[in-house]
Amino acid sequence: MKTLKDARVGETVTVKKLYGEGPVKRRIMDMGITKGVALQVRKVAPLGDPMELNVRGYELSVRKADAEMIEVE
Repeated sequence: MKTLKDARVGETVTVKKLYGEGPVKRRIMDMGITKGVALQVRKVAPLGDPMELNVRGYELSVRKADAEMIEVE
């Protein structure tokens, strides 16, 4: 299983499944990250937290803990 945390800078991946529940999953979905959406990794901080993404034309920062809950392909 590959998660968003494993994606490299410049790579574009597609969301396969979201894990987590309650407010954590809701926060991820509120950012527009849902199944089938393409995510482009723009930049990753030196320690991997946060990751900066392009999602549906918007730039977002995602915490490493949240990135581990997003399965991609």
